[in-house]
Parts: sequence; structure tokens; C-alpha cells
Amino acid sequence: MSIDEIRERYSRAGLSKGDLNPDPILQFEQWYQDASDAGVFEPGAACLATAGRDAEPAARMVLLKDVESRGFIFFTNYGSPKARDLAENPRAALVVAWVELARQVRISGSVERISREESARYFESRPAGSRLSAWASHQSEVIENRQVLEERMRSFRARFGDGDIPLPPFWGGYCLSPDHIEFWQGRPDRLNDRLRYRRQAETRWVVERLEP
Repeated sequence: MSIDEIRERYSRAGLSKGDLNPDPILQFEQWYQDASDAGVFEPGAACLATAGRDAEPAARMVLLKDVESRGFIFFTNYGSPKARDLAENPRAALVVAWVELARQVRISGSVERISREESARYFESRPAGSRLSAWASHQSEVIENRQVLEERMRSFRARFGDGDIPLPPFWGGYCLSPDHIEFWQGRPDRLNDRLRYRRQAETRWVVERLEP
């Protein structure tokens, strides 16, 4: 069976410049709220694409944990492949897709680490198990079996006990500050609406319609 044989006929309302907030961050927050209200599973899930010095592209799913005026924030192990890519090439792209609403948002820009204090505040809000797993996992490294990982978890659980679980020195957040943000709305006959914000100054954006 060809995947292309299964076609969805997009029938939702279109998207025009007049529908958009002048601030693309506020527009993203509105679409995120629409997705949340519609019951979309993990509306903050995003595909993060990076490339290191060798220009080899890599993409994986991350969870956006905050969106604010400066950009889009996510967290990871600083020894992970994505972190190594960003150390060599601090540019990246995000795609957020809300399939149930026939919507996606494409974001590209520069990336930098957020402060240690900001990372610590977020880390402290995580459940204890999630904090322990940040200590236990050498993210993306080859492991002999799951038992090795579970043994590390037991070791850190015994180490910290019922006390504080501090932020690991090798874990924290990044902020992607966008240069371009494209809002895509599915339409009938694949004549989809695509409107892109392009940064012209620190707080000034131009909105352009793209062909589908």
C-alpha cells in the first residue's frame, strides 16, 4: 500500500495576514492554546534539527518547556549529540505539527544556552524520578543492556535519598531565538496557506505569504 493513497482532505478555515498577531511569539502561543484546547497529545512536542561542523543533518523530537519573547526553550544533556552539534554550529530549526488541526509551525534561528539559574529553576520543578534520570543517563551513548541504566538509577536514588536532587553540571536549557517563523494551515486541494514572519530588527517583523 502506498502511503500517498491515504489522503486527508483539509477543510478548516484559511489563514490570512489579517488573522495574525503582529508578534509571532504571541501568534504561536495562540495556536498552542488552540491545540491544547483541542486535546492534542503533547502540544509542545517539536522536531529539532541540527547540524554540526560536518554539516551532517540530524533531527529528533524534543519537548518545548517555555515560549517567551526571546524564543523557544528546551532542555537536554550537554553531552548529547544535539548539544555537540549546537556547540559547533549554534543554528537550528524546529517544527511543531498539530496534525489534528492541519497546522504546523516552522521556526529557525540561533541557539544559545540559558543561564544556570534558569536551568536550576526548571530542574527543581521536575518530578524526582525525572531529576534522577538526568543524572543516570549518558544520553545517546551505547549501553550493554537496560539493567546498567536501572542500576545507575538505584545508585543515584541511594545517593540522594529523600534529600535534594541538584541540577547536574552536564544538563540544562537552550533558547532558540527565531529569525523566521512560518505558520502553515492545511487547505482543500493542497492549496495550503503559508505565512512567514521574517525578522527585520530586534522587535520588527515582516509577514510574507508563501506559495504552497
